[in-house]
Amino acid sequence: METIKQRTLKGSFSLFGKGLHTGLNLTVTFNPAPENHGYKIQRIDLENQPVIDAIAEKVAGTQRGTVLVSGDIRISTIEHGMAALYAMGIDNCLIQVNGPEFPILDGSAMKYVEKIKEVGILEQNAPKDFYVIRKKIEIKDEQTGSCITILPDEQFSITAMCSFESKFINSQFATLDNIENFETEIAPARTFVFVRDIVPLLEANLIKGGDLDNAVVIYEREVEQEKLDQLADILKVPRMDAKKIGYIQHRPLMWENECTRHKLLDIIGDMALIGKPLKGRIIATRPGHTVNNKFARLMRKEIKQHAIQAPFYDANDVPVMDNIRIRELLPHRYPMQLVDKITAIGPTSIVGVKNVTSNEPFFTGHFPQEPVMPGVLQIEAMAQCGGLLVLNQVEEPERWSTYFLAINDVKFRQKVVPGDTLLFKVELLHPVRHGISSMKGYIFIGDRVVSEATFTAQIIKNK
Repeated sequence: METIKQRTLKGSFSLFGKGLHTGLNLTVTFNPAPENHGYKIQRIDLENQPVIDAIAEKVAGTQRGTVLVSGDIRISTIEHGMAALYAMGIDNCLIQVNGPEFPILDGSAMKYVEKIKEVGILEQNAPKDFYVIRKKIEIKDEQTGSCITILPDEQFSITAMCSFESKFINSQFATLDNIENFETEIAPARTFVFVRDIVPLLEANLIKGGDLDNAVVIYEREVEQEKLDQLADILKVPRMDAKKIGYIQHRPLMWENECTRHKLLDIIGDMALIGKPLKGRIIATRPGHTVNNKFARLMRKEIKQHAIQAPFYDANDVPVMDNIRIRELLPHRYPMQLVDKITAIGPTSIVGVKNVTSNEPFFTGHFPQEPVMPGVLQIEAMAQCGGLLVLNQVEEPERWSTYFLAINDVKFRQKVVPGDTLLFKVELLHPVRHGISSMKGYIFIGDRVVSEATFTAQIIKNK
């Protein structure tokens, strides 16, 4: 059972440019951060240099970008930088910016990716805390027709389907089956805007820094030459022939579906605000920052409700330790051998199974009319699982035994009865030292935690 570790940057890097909406000259700096720090953004231009957690609940604006707000502090257009961090596997980062938004750069996430690769990525000691999707989760916006669905998958993947109100650019889709392909398939995709939307955006005091170098500009409805000339003068770009419909940015399209690839990029940036990397497949129909944020908030609620996830268990998989191997490692025998098989094991964690039958000897007296597995035996079963984790790492494990030294923080949440299949997950809290190990154990039935405990044990060589 491979443990994937958290990651941060090996060093700091800065990027400079103008803000898409403010037009200000801005500098954003990405810094390494300690384990379990997550993403935080600091406004270094304000008094006391306040910090905002980059999480979905802090989003207070989604018009032409994702805007974080905390009190009077506001930071916008963060999605491209966040997408690069998430896609490159960076879990912990402190971002400093000297203004109210990130610079737009070339309108894509590519410059962030290049800088991350340039400074390098540092693996940390803490495990990466994936949230594994076990069931379909979906949110819909009936007014816009937007919908985001996430389904179980072995890794993070995403498909975006867009339908634009345009005869020039109608329906498109883009997909990213492997996040490792983000750099080549998604990161270079630029933000885009329709000429018809530019005037309303300017009137809303937005896109002051927009130009033909940082956006794909789509001119697909002919307007009067005079109006188009006025708009070109406002944006300080060359005038163009009003009869020439098409794309008018300086660099040609990288892909025919570049606009939808950029929508996919935005989704990844908004999913970074969930706070945990996902293992699941997102299918997004007519996505936008508004529905993206609603989905990210829904996922954060889902994660809080299932703060401790049950490990994956497939009864068809061949166990890594069967009953025979368990008896070779543990001294326990009937009626006290309480682990049937081990399905996964790594340097610091183990997953085991116990099938509770109506023939368990303790049901005779606990209780004859309402059989319930005693809580102390649940803790014993967890400890046996932990013992297998530790004993699997020593030479001649059959010559060693494990003994309790302390049991703490015990909680029982649900009865265990005949017919239940118990799934154990036990993790080392600290490396084994002087034969003493501290562990945290959980028992699940399905995806529900039924009991948990923290315990300390000592391994002693048998005489």
